[in-house]
Amino acid sequence: MWVFSASGCRWLGVAGSLAVAAGGWAAGTLPVLGGGGLWEPRGSALTLAGALLAYLGLAVLVAAWWRYGVLLLRGRCHGVLTTLACWTAPLLFAPPLHSADVYSYIAQGAMVVEGHDVYGGGPAVLGPGELGADAAASVGGHWTDTPAPYGPAFLVLARLVVELTGGSVVPAVLGMRLLAVGALALIVWAVRALGGGPGGRDGAVWLAALNPLLLVHVVGGAHNDGLMAGLMLAGVVLAVRGRWVLGCVLVGLAMMVKSPAAVALLFIGVTVARRDGGVRGVLKGLVLPGLVAATVAAAATVAAGTGFGWLRTQSVAGTIHTALSVTSDLGLGLGLLLGDDPDPVKNVVQKLGLLLAAVIILELARRAWRGRIDPVLGLGLALAALVALSPMVQPWYLLWGTTVVAATAWRSRSGQLLAVLSAALVWETAPSGRTPWYGFALAGAVLAAGLLWARRDPWPRAGELAPGPSAGPSVGPQAGPPVEPPADSSAGAVAAGR
Repeated sequence: MWVFSASGCRWLGVAGSLAVAAGGWAAGTLPVLGGGGLWEPRGSALTLAGALLAYLGLAVLVAAWWRYGVLLLRGRCHGVLTTLACWTAPLLFAPPLHSADVYSYIAQGAMVVEGHDVYGGGPAVLGPGELGADAAASVGGHWTDTPAPYGPAFLVLARLVVELTGGSVVPAVLGMRLLAVGALALIVWAVRALGGGPGGRDGAVWLAALNPLLLVHVVGGAHNDGLMAGLMLAGVVLAVRGRWVLGCVLVGLAMMVKSPAAVALLFIGVTVARRDGGVRGVLKGLVLPGLVAATVAAAATVAAGTGFGWLRTQSVAGTIHTALSVTSDLGLGLGLLLGDDPDPVKNVVQKLGLLLAAVIILELARRAWRGRIDPVLGLGLALAALVALSPMVQPWYLLWGTTVVAATAWRSRSGQLLAVLSAALVWETAPSGRTPWYGFALAGAVLAAGLLWARRDPWPRAGELAPGPSAGPSVGPQAGPPVEPPADSSAGAVAAGR
């Protein structure tokens, strides 16, 4: 049937994206103030109809994406960049979708403009007459009084958007979305430059950028995780091409958006150590990437004028419980069983989870150094492990590791599992940004179906794959060929998000 062809999938995805965007105009994360007559509540009946349309569109988009990936696996699909442009376009002028975080970004940028300490208080400090006050009114309840957990590089960009738009909600949201589209372009360039591994560049773009989880949350929701991933991946591309100093500069900037990008420094260090060899190479890899990134971070902080408060706010997100965090759920459950106050036990379990993540990351780095796994793939699995064991997990955090794995091994079993998780987690939040019970039910149903499919039709291990006809040239580390990733080992299973 035509609908199952590559062209059919493309237009089916366009229909899904249009429905998601159209439904968002009635049921998206609409601002409390400052909608300007464009993004305003339309009444309960129209809101319900919009939500149903958005959910229907999301189902169509996910189905089209999945079928498109199957066609790519069979070598029967091309033109993925055209498809990406077609699927992205309907989301560009929609209201914020599935999250209110963009309002926090605008409010924090306004705090910098108005001279408030963005690391000392939350958007609630903005008064009625100040820039960003309307955006602050739309910030989610958990974040109203929470200091910014973001680095000064991102706050400079948020400040620039506020200054250019006067803090008006609709133009400011569109300005933040423009940054998100730039991040999307950077991710596409980077995963194509890294080659995608067996199967080629189109498959890498399919998993990393055409992914509905990214389209909905980075483009639709304007999350800054896309900017972090884009800068980090660009830094990795430069590092594996031998320009590791400039690569570490970009990773340092990525850290000044969100701190998890720092994990990339370890694997860039491994790449440097393998290339130079000997004790000198190991010392160079261990010390210099971190030193370059730390210098960039210090310079960015001084230039931004926001102070070094970001050093103490990196853990604030962990104080907010999210149901996707395994360690927070386990800690809360144990704490309730052991006493009236679950917080002490929860804190211990969260710290143990981070310790376990650190052990997995170091083990992956050791394997990369010994040539048992490609360093870029190791980075992707390390970021996935960090997400799986973090004290706070949001659905779009999965993109940290997914974009990196896509760049080097999208057709591996790890890539297949990350694709299944992406298709499931996109359902966890509603278009309004809330997390209703049925979102978890839908995500669970998709996850179960996806895991059953993966069991029946597993993608081959990376070492079993032959390069596809569209495979691009590899720019990976030259000190030893990439080998089969430990996707089915205990460490790899945890790293892939189990």
